[in-house]
Amino acid sequence: MSKVAFIGLGVMGYPMAGHLKKAGHEVIVYNRTGAKAEAWVKAHGGASAATPKAAAAGAEIVFACVGNDDDLREVTTGPDGAFNGMGKGTIFVDHTTASAAVARELYGEAKGREIAFIDAPVSGGQAGAENGVLTVMAGGDEDAFATARPVIDAFARMAKLIGPSGAGQLTKMVNQICIAGLVEGLAEGLHFAEQAGLDAEAVIETISKGAAQSWQMENRYKTMIEGKFDFGFAVDWMRKDLSICLDEARRNGSHLPVTALVDQFYSEVQAMGGKRWDTSSLIARLNKA
Repeated sequence: MSKVAFIGLGVMGYPMAGHLKKAGHEVIVYNRTGAKAEAWVKAHGGASAATPKAAAAGAEIVFACVGNDDDLREVTTGPDGAFNGMGKGTIFVDHTTASAAVARELYGEAKGREIAFIDAPVSGGQAGAENGVLTVMAGGDEDAFATARPVIDAFARMAKLIGPSGAGQLTKMVNQICIAGLVEGLAEGLHFAEQAGLDAEAVIETISKGAAQSWQMENRYKTMIEGKFDFGFAVDWMRKDLSICLDEARRNGSHLPVTALVDQFYSEVQAMGGKRWDTSSLIARLNKA
């Protein structure tokens, strides 16, 4: 068992840190809002720290799951950042969905301090975090990943090193690009079925056994039909992720016409008041038309 720290106790980090504790690791947590850290300690045991630096002191592996590039810089290289509390030979595993550029930047900074940095964004949403079945896509050095992997397994059903620093974040971009098109296709299909007077549930029960099947179809079609959108990854977060994808595409010359269009559709959902609705709410803009 390892001594670990977890920085960021949002809807993903809170249960992920909990799984580490359940797996028998010694866990110390930090959260910007201290009350959330106190609640976690009350629920799971372990301890909390007043700063990322204090949380990281003495930890073999430091995990983080925060909001964006700037948040990540603050909790790593800021005055009270974790890098300032970590010892040589320790590992920082970042589960934030951030840019590949910041991953490479922090990898270089960590390397200069003789710390390993792994960019390791996750897929599976809040339910995946709560059930300990996340998919982790990683970038970094093989030896550091091999050391961290058994600890990551506490909350993951799949964890794979894709390539060097930044590769994890680039893979998460691929994930979000694929999801955007799938959700829009499902939304349009359900909308079409209802407009055509079909029994949408019967339609999905049938076509989900064929080539159209997807996780989104299996897990979201019923709530989409019911117009309920309180089941996981929020539209605001998806737009943040798609912005990262589109920025990277401009850098590497990729053409993402569907992704750009779906991002625009999500902006319409936000304007409808759906900033915190889950990503399946794309159907709401179709039904409104």
